[in-house]
Amino acid sequence: MNIDWAALGSVFGVSLVATVALVGLFTLGIVGLAQRETGGESGTGGTGGPAVSVRSAGAYLCFALCVAAVAYGIYLIVA
Repeated sequence: MNIDWAALGSVFGVSLVATVALVGLFTLGIVGLAQRETGGESGTGGTGGPAVSVRSAGAYLCFALCVAAVAYGIYLIVA
């Protein structure tokens, strides 16, 4: 049995980078939604105007990228 260590290391590296990126995106989405709920950094406690909608849009974009990455991974496994 012959193990291709270079290929194994490559798969490990790509998996590590993809995992950190996906968790980072999801975390940014959660932080964006949490700031929306608390009114952000303005201290108003209510609606923060355009800044809140930009944070919400950014959070939803992060979640959409997470869904796209998971869907692409499932596509690679099935295809």
